[in-house]
Amino acid sequence: MTGTDESQPKADQFGGPIGALALSIVMPLAGFYLWAALEHHGGSMWLPRSVSDVLSMFPVPTLKASALFVAFVGVHGVLYAFGPGKVVQGRPAPNGEQAEYRINGLFAFVVTTIALVAALFFDLLSAKTILDQWGPLLMVATLFSVVASVICYGAGRGRGSLERSTGNVIYDFFMGTILNPRLGRHDLKFFFESRVGMGGWAAFAVLLPAAQIETQGSLSTAMLVVTLCQALYIVDFFVLEANLLSMIDIIEENLGFMLWLAFLVWMPFNFTIQQQYILAAEPSLSTLAAVGLLLLNAGGYYIFRSANLQKQQFRRDPSRPIWGQVPQSLQTKRGTKLLLSGWWGIARHANYLGDMLMALAWCLACGVGSIVPFFYVIYFVPLLLDRERRDNTICQRKYGADWDRYCEKVPYRIIPYVY
Repeated sequence: MTGTDESQPKADQFGGPIGALALSIVMPLAGFYLWAALEHHGGSMWLPRSVSDVLSMFPVPTLKASALFVAFVGVHGVLYAFGPGKVVQGRPAPNGEQAEYRINGLFAFVVTTIALVAALFFDLLSAKTILDQWGPLLMVATLFSVVASVICYGAGRGRGSLERSTGNVIYDFFMGTILNPRLGRHDLKFFFESRVGMGGWAAFAVLLPAAQIETQGSLSTAMLVVTLCQALYIVDFFVLEANLLSMIDIIEENLGFMLWLAFLVWMPFNFTIQQQYILAAEPSLSTLAAVGLLLLNAGGYYIFRSANLQKQQFRRDPSRPIWGQVPQSLQTKRGTKLLLSGWWGIARHANYLGDMLMALAWCLACGVGSIVPFFYVIYFVPLLLDRERRDNTICQRKYGADWDRYCEKVPYRIIPYVY
């Protein structure tokens, strides 16, 4: 069984079933290709010319990597379930169910980061030894994503009309058939995105510069710039972790292979590709360029964070001034208001512009010796463009003619006066 006609989605995103099948193959292959480029080719693009070249793309999982993966997920599971933190209720799902969330990501981040740094400082752990398991860890995480996606697909289909699915096996496997799968009271989608995805990114963001110090004796300017920029982004996420509950990932998208792979592979392994490249290729970066890139990142962060805060503050208090003025808004027939002031009065998703600028700063820190470290921005910009389009479709369905009026008043999608 599938959902009702009103809630049942169409298989029309990402090119439908054919696009879903292609992405289900290409996304894991991209991760393996990038690993091989960094592991075997010094961070350069390469073209497989033989069967052995193709096979070299696929690392073999090891017991050590499996143990590290299980231990990491287990530690964060314990910290999430039993660590101090506020418990909040999420938005009611279309079927009326309402999950609860323990907001203690900052606590878990601080505890695990201090423990990791202390273990490295007192030589209880070797960053290089852990990173030697990078390839096996990548394979373990990918295999786990596949297995978890199969389980979630079956769970969602088993819940019938309580969940949304199209009935197309390939498409539903990729997009998911269950919105908020839970283990007891805990939403697995939230946990794996926040604690395993972002938490894994945070751990690698510590291990990679530590490995450079271990192997080269010092921290390069490029590594320092990227680490500082990413640290700001990661800390910001955990400080404002509750904001994730209003994001499309949690409230709209089912948990399928797309999100499982994003949380377990792309976030920890591919979002740190700049640091991996710096460790492998050792690019140089002048002090002047470093300052410029830090300023570019700071500007992007300001746009990203201030835009999101304006929206959240408006939801809590519609009379609170934005840029020194009482906010203007558009009253909808649903009874809610659409913000027309601040960043939201000049672009519908200016926060995405901030995200793009930060991504560009991280990549430029690696120089122009290879396109490999630019994979992040090459992937991320189309992702945000697509997400804006999908969000526009959701809002059009939700607000109808009111959304058309809003778009007339705010014609620019992401870049004010440009796009």
